[in-house]
This record gives sequence, structure tokens and C-alpha cells, in this order.
Amino acid sequence: MGAGVAGLRAAVELARYGDVLVVTKESVAESNTHYAQGGIAVAMEGDEDVALHLEDTVNAGDGLVHRPAAQVLVAEGPVRVAELIEWGAAFDSEGGELLRTREGAHSLPRILHANGDATGAEISRSLVAFARAHKRICFAEWTTVTGMVVADGRVIGADLLGLDNQMERVSARAVLVAAGGAGQVYSDTTNPAVATGDGIALASQAGAALADMEFYQFHPTALSLPGVPRFLLSEALRGEGAYLRNDRGERFMERYHPLLELAPRDVVARAIAREGMAASSEPISASRSDTASGVARMVYLDMRHIRNLDLHHRFPGISAFLAQHSLDLARDLIPVRPAAHYLMGGIKTDLDGRSNLPGLYAAGEAACTGVHGANRLASNSLLEGLVFGARAARSMLADGLVLQTADSSASVRGTLTAKDEALVEEIIAKLQASMWACAGLLRQESTLREGMRAQEDCAEGLAALAAEGKGSRRLTEALAINRVAQAILSSSLVRIESRGAHYRNDFPKRDDANFRKHSIFGRDGKVAFEEW
Repeated sequence: MGAGVAGLRAAVELARYGDVLVVTKESVAESNTHYAQGGIAVAMEGDEDVALHLEDTVNAGDGLVHRPAAQVLVAEGPVRVAELIEWGAAFDSEGGELLRTREGAHSLPRILHANGDATGAEISRSLVAFARAHKRICFAEWTTVTGMVVADGRVIGADLLGLDNQMERVSARAVLVAAGGAGQVYSDTTNPAVATGDGIALASQAGAALADMEFYQFHPTALSLPGVPRFLLSEALRGEGAYLRNDRGERFMERYHPLLELAPRDVVARAIAREGMAASSEPISASRSDTASGVARMVYLDMRHIRNLDLHHRFPGISAFLAQHSLDLARDLIPVRPAAHYLMGGIKTDLDGRSNLPGLYAAGEAACTGVHGANRLASNSLLEGLVFGARAARSMLADGLVLQTADSSASVRGTLTAKDEALVEEIIAKLQASMWACAGLLRQESTLREGMRAQEDCAEGLAALAAEGKGSRRLTEALAINRVAQAILSSSLVRIESRGAHYRNDFPKRDDANFRKHSIFGRDGKVAFEEW
């Protein structure tokens, strides 16, 4: 389930031994992977380089990184990237040497990039081409997974919904959820429209545990223009020397972290939020949507001082998008604000992609191994997909699950009326706005509970539609967004401390004595804590 870096890397591994069905809601090319700009972090200079990458990953995770998972990531990363290059991925180079840049919280330049700022698109292109050439990989595009089929406590297949609203049940020895994150749970996100958390929600409903759902990373620098999507302005811009300035023209990061603009993402995002309120008479609070997202006053990205780099050549995609809005990296201050970007939590798995539910595996952003802790290190996400996608595939093979035929249930779902569809869109918009206001960058108990009430109201409305036996891709997405929202809100309420991407105004300090643990969201909606 999913055709991003994790899903395709797993499919290639599995296809050596049997038939693989890759299911994706749109075309194979449409995924979070495709939109990744900055690059892929990898230590390719030997053991010392790997050790530094490990420490940078652990430090960025604010005390919650599962060190064995991080060790796997950085140690196996070089092999997986070399393999990807062998399969046709072309990273930027000069004189036969791969070019590397630096991003936030990295101790040295180790970020490979492609076509300037289109790394994800190049990785996706090369993996899609390699996978399509394999005769044992079949693609079901424009197909929505609407449920996991469970028998005797094991996942044995999945229900699929096509564009014609035809439902089909497929049997499988094992199911891998690699469907990415859930940025669409928030009104402001850098994620594409497909990122609705379907795989995470369906796994949870089937009985899989979710972990660390309170840790949603807000990218510090998304374009902030009225009526314009929150277009991602890559961290690589700051890696190449961009400054952050407030509306008085001041650089301000020295007040927040010694690494300045290259501090960890959670630090930079909150600094932008605070500077956004600095000239306001109102205190920083999560009680209003603008202060929760940190946009009461403008903050800008500034590259006007950079003279030794052709910005348009280095960042062609970003430059082209800005040009559509009469902005130029070399000439203008670029207005920015944080936006929902990456889920550190997800389906709880071991280091080999196994969930607590036999037959169900997860990899990439949909999974939670603890590798990112409370705050993902920049550009570790594409590497995670490669490394853990391959590991999940190997464990699926090693477990040797026997094919158990799921009862056939091909049917046509009832079609939602235009009024029904409008109601679904209304519920989604209400939920997204509530999550942005109540469970965004800055949180507190009163607003989290307000968010819970809105989520419960939305759940009731969606349940009424689902009870009528009707179905559509959009209703499935709405149900998934609601389930993910419930997990985020519930987990945020019980973590009464501030750590990484989870910041509580009412509990602003980190509490290692009580909360150096991972939250576990169960099928029943309750949250517990575990030490890993």
C-alpha cells in the first residue's frame, strides 16, 4: 500500500521471490516522495562519518530516538543509496564527485541532491522505472484501500475501491503499509492531497498499535502568501546560507539556538512563531488559530546577500514557483510560516517492519520505529524509506506466511449524493481548521480538549454516512483523517511536557523523569507509555 520510496523499495525486494501488488490512490508518480526537495542524508565516508550521522540523528530527536533504529538507518543507508545509484538515480555531481550540502542540525555536509531541488522526484523516477521493468510487480493505480481483512488475528488481505466504485477483496501472504504520512489532517501543510493517513488509520482500526502520534513536525519555512498553497521552501536554502528575518529586518535565530538558522526544525519553527508574535500585544497562545500557527506578523527568508551561488540553478523548482508570484530568491524577501510536514509517529513496528498484528507490516513515514524520536533530522526521511522498506520486505519473506484466501466480496458500493459529498468536504475542512488551531505548533490542555470535541463531532457525522453502506475515496480519506486526528489529540493530551515537535504552553519544560517514553495509541483510543 503506497508507491513512494518505502513501498517501491520493498516491492523490488519482494518481487525476487513472488508476485507483488502495489496499490496507490493516484498514479505511481504521485507520492510524498515525489515532492521531497532538499535531498537524502547519507554518510558515505566511512565509520567516522556514520558515527557522526548517528549522533546528529539522536541529538535532533530530543531524547526520544530509539538508538538501535537510528544505528540501522545510518549504517545501512550508504549501501541502499549506492544500490539506488546503480539502479539509475542521478544525483548532482561535479568532476565525478557527488555534491553534498548541509541542512539543519547536521554537523557537516552530507545531503545528496538531484536536479538542484528535485531529489524526491528523481528517486521516485528511478524506482518507478526499475519496478515497472519487473514482470512480477503489478500496479493498481487510482485505487483506494478501504480496509484490512483480518482472520484469526492475522491480516490476510485488503479491500480495494476502484474509480468505478467497484469494491474488490484481494488475498495476500502479507500486507505492507507504506502509504506515507497525514499532512492533510491540518489546514496548512506542505504535503500533497493524497497524504491523508489512510494506511495508519486502517492499521489502527484493524488492531495495530500506533506510536508517538503527538510528534508532528512543522516545517519552518513554507511560502506564506494569501490564497497560495503552502509550498515548501527547502531547508537546503538555509543550508546554502539563507537568513531568517522578522518584520523589523532583524536576524533573530541567535536568540534561540547557537546553530542559528541551522538549528533543529522544531526550534526554528517555534522561533518563527514567537517572532511572528513579537510585535503583538497578545501573548503567544494556542487559543487562537493565528497564534497557534505563528503567523500574526511576517517572517522572511533572505538570500539577497549570497553572491557565490547561482540560486536559480541550484534551486530551479523553487525559483520557478516563486516566479509565478513575482518573487525572486536573489532579489526579494520571501514570506514564510510553519506548516505541517512530517509525522514522526505511525504504526508501531520493530526494526524489521513488523507490527503487533501478524501479517501487517509498515515502513517509511507510515511506520514508527523510534528512529526520529520527537523531531526528525532533516533529509533522513528518504533514507528511512529505502532502509526500512528493504528490511520490511526481508521480514515478510522470512516470516514465511502461507497464503490464506480471503472470502470474495466483490461488489459496488452505494454512491454518495452530491449533498453527501459536500457534507464530507465540510467535515474535512472543519477538522483541518480545528487541528491547525488546537493541535498545531503550540498546544495546551484547553485547546486540545476543544480539538477533541470537534473531532468527536466530525466522527459522528462521518459514521452516519458510512452506516448507510455508501462509500467513496473521499469518505475513506475523511474517516482516516479523523482517526489520525483522534490519535494526535489523545497522545498530545497525556504527554504533559514539551519535547521536540510537541510543545505545550502549559508544560513548557522537558520531563525526562516521567516522559522519556513512547506513547502507544491503541485500537480502543486509549494511550499508554512504553520504554523501548
